[in-house]
Amino acid sequence: MAIDYDKLMNWKFDPVEQEYTSKDSILYALGVGLSADPLDMDQLRFTYEEDQLALPTMAVVLAYPGFFLKDPQFGVDWVKVLHGEQGIEIHKTLPASGHVIGENRFTEIIDKGEGRGALLYSERKVFEKSSGDLLATLTSTTFARGDGGFGGPAREAPKPHDLPDRAPDSIVETATLPQAALIYRLSGDFNPLHADPRVAKSAGFEKPILHGLASLGVAGHAVLKDACGYNPDRFKSFKLRFTSPVYPGETIVTEIWKDGEDVSFRCRVKERDVVVLNNGYARVA
Repeated sequence: MAIDYDKLMNWKFDPVEQEYTSKDSILYALGVGLSADPLDMDQLRFTYEEDQLALPTMAVVLAYPGFFLKDPQFGVDWVKVLHGEQGIEIHKTLPASGHVIGENRFTEIIDKGEGRGALLYSERKVFEKSSGDLLATLTSTTFARGDGGFGGPAREAPKPHDLPDRAPDSIVETATLPQAALIYRLSGDFNPLHADPRVAKSAGFEKPILHGLASLGVAGHAVLKDACGYNPDRFKSFKLRFTSPVYPGETIVTEIWKDGEDVSFRCRVKERDVVVLNNGYARVA
């Protein structure tokens, strides 16, 4: 089995249509840890229906096409794929409820060589159905560990964002709940790796791990709080690299550097002193 480069690059995805409600936005916000202090009025704007706001990072769960790489016709060894990087570009502030359409495509596939895997770059554009306005563009890098040497283009991957060479300007600590993954999966990612201890052990983990996109949501909350004053209108773009898993119940420490509109960040787990999200960059208004 080998990656079918031409098929992937020319694949026409069916549009994904989704109607989401205020309840879905609240559930997403709770899944990434908001309102651990239920008296925090800034966070309550995202977890209570009165004058409700949507978290910008919720764009990652809108019009999600599902785990299409599992389809054998693509030739991807799906058991060995990892989510390497994720980017979010917000074009219009997300409403707390809405009807959206997602359009997906592959933008590039890099062959790193035999035994070194392949990088699959994909893009999702999320449109508001009623107006046709583009709400968000999502970019994702998938590392297919078992698929190098298929004969595709071999070039260097784009370099990640460099963090400033100074102490962070601020630090935000967020304790995750032991049941965080069980809550977050209700936003659409039902991979049993995040729920079933037996599946987690078979994959080499001591217990179920937190979704990478849930960790991303924690980092997004930290940037929204520290650099945007909880104003979603100021949150314009966000990207990062996944470097290590988080276990539900651990504390995520987000280190933030602010240089005008440019915000750099990384996240480490306090209990193990392991960097779990790296090379983070956000642009704020």
